[in-house]
Amino acid sequence: MLRSRFTIDLGAVRRNATRLTGVLGPTELWAVVKADGYGHGAVDVSRAVLAGGATALCVATVAEARVLRHAFPDASLIVMGPTGEDDWNAAREARLELVVGVPGSIPDGIPLHLKLDTGMGRWGLGELPSRSADVVGVMSHFASADCDDDFTREQTRRFLAATDGLAGTVVRHVANSAGALRFPEARLDAARCGIALYGVSPFGTDPDADGLEPALRWESELAAVRWLGPGESTGYGRRFVAGEPTWIGIVPVGYADGFRRDLTGTQVLVDGERRRVVGTVSMDAVAVELDRERSAGTPVTLIGDGILVEEHARVAATIGYELVCGLRMDPERAERTVVGG
Repeated sequence: MLRSRFTIDLGAVRRNATRLTGVLGPTELWAVVKADGYGHGAVDVSRAVLAGGATALCVATVAEARVLRHAFPDASLIVMGPTGEDDWNAAREARLELVVGVPGSIPDGIPLHLKLDTGMGRWGLGELPSRSADVVGVMSHFASADCDDDFTREQTRRFLAATDGLAGTVVRHVANSAGALRFPEARLDAARCGIALYGVSPFGTDPDADGLEPALRWESELAAVRWLGPGESTGYGRRFVAGEPTWIGIVPVGYADGFRRDLTGTQVLVDGERRRVVGTVSMDAVAVELDRERSAGTPVTLIGDGILVEEHARVAATIGYELVCGLRMDPERAERTVVGG
């Protein structure tokens, strides 16, 4: 039985990287591949984005960077999350670059990026400390480039004002995917793009509007088909009760696979036709309302062929980032195939 199959199209990732480099012009594309490449596979997607024009790889932890160092001995690797003294020797050995975003001691002998807080209110320094020979970059991070143009421009203004004297001496970088696509004045020396590389829109809209191509496909099949008479139900809590005779298909994936419990009401494809998810999403099963009797083994597409991550995200009142990062691709529950490499 085909329980759960993911297909990662590295050709799409590479083309998205090329698309972004075209938008950025002389600005370098730094690819954000943290959280295992937003669930797509960090080593695989790193290879694709480097081929598509990215000049650096950005992750959240030293451990993530060390995995990539083995695969890419010569790549520029930047750790954007906080680090402590227990990380610094490993960072030196792996030739990593670190971000300093909280006040405190600063490591020696490691290339550093100083992070300013221009309005995110999370990581970031209130002001730049005394310059160090190890500082190679200065950065900040947008809070709302996907939804608030005015505040994004204000953050850009604050960053430029704080770093004006550093232009041409260090790498200045502030733009994320949304910033790179919408705010030319924020592209500066480098842009750190993540979600757009995977063909998921940072704006929650159709990625094709920005020339992006979804890289992930998720398929399953009907494991069982049931006929419900009026008054009969499917799933926990009897959230779906048939008002008339209804065919129901059971798909053998659930929230343990990343098909979240709040995706009831979204649509999937059953043999190429859009059908509604009904009832409570279980740990290992989803019920789909059918228009007619189907047989077990009928193909189901959960993401792909026009079923967008962004569509599911709207139903779940979340963002595409969270959905793709939460997908379960380990071999005990799913088959994962990489194409276009």
